[in-house]
Amino acid sequence: MSRSVADHRPSSNNVASRFIAPRVANTELTPVQLEERATIYRGEQSRAEVDAFRDLRTRVLSVTQPGAITLVAPVSRGSGGSYVARNLATAVSFDESRSALLVDCDLRHPSQHATLKLSPSMGLIDYLEDRNAEADQVIHDTGIARLQLLPAGNSREMASEFLSSPRLRLLLDTVRTRSPNCHIFLDAPPVRGAPDARILSELADIVVLVAGYGRDTPSAIAQAAADFSPGKFAGVVFNEGV
Repeated sequence: MSRSVADHRPSSNNVASRFIAPRVANTELTPVQLEERATIYRGEQSRAEVDAFRDLRTRVLSVTQPGAITLVAPVSRGSGGSYVARNLATAVSFDESRSALLVDCDLRHPSQHATLKLSPSMGLIDYLEDRNAEADQVIHDTGIARLQLLPAGNSREMASEFLSSPRLRLLLDTVRTRSPNCHIFLDAPPVRGAPDARILSELADIVVLVAGYGRDTPSAIAQAAADFSPGKFAGVVFNEGV
């Protein structure tokens, strides 16, 4: 389960010619399948885990505009950043007037496609490397209504050069322009040990830091938070889940 944001402050070559607008998946996953994918779902009975992510969603939406980009960054590996990013995006997709795009930006250790049991042939790295690639080749349905995934693609050790690519910024701007009610969530690699999360924060409207409850020390959390602009820093989620 994820505890809600502890503190928040409001922040103030060519792009692909086509873009897949976020849509309802042709075949939606069952509750059992979603549990296998460590992903929340709406049910007849309220569950603490779902309520926690709904609360987190409300807090995030209260400090952003439609089409905002939210960076979800774990303090360290194992803190559960991907789990929080995926379920926060899913909680946004519960609202039929909104959609969400989850972007796996952990290029060294991508996980979202495997957790969601997808086998995409192309991902973010392919798009950034191949200027002829189009967005509809790398954005995939998840089986969850109004939630799509842009997977990382083949893992890369030298990730920073890809994440600072102007082509990535152009892709995100294209999504925001053509799908104004689509909220974008960047699943970042850990803050500690690499500059990737800080680089990605330049693309984001707000930053949500994920700390493993009982795992990351207060000093480690404070050091990680200091990597981001105070104007973008929305707060800390203490994660007790995956």
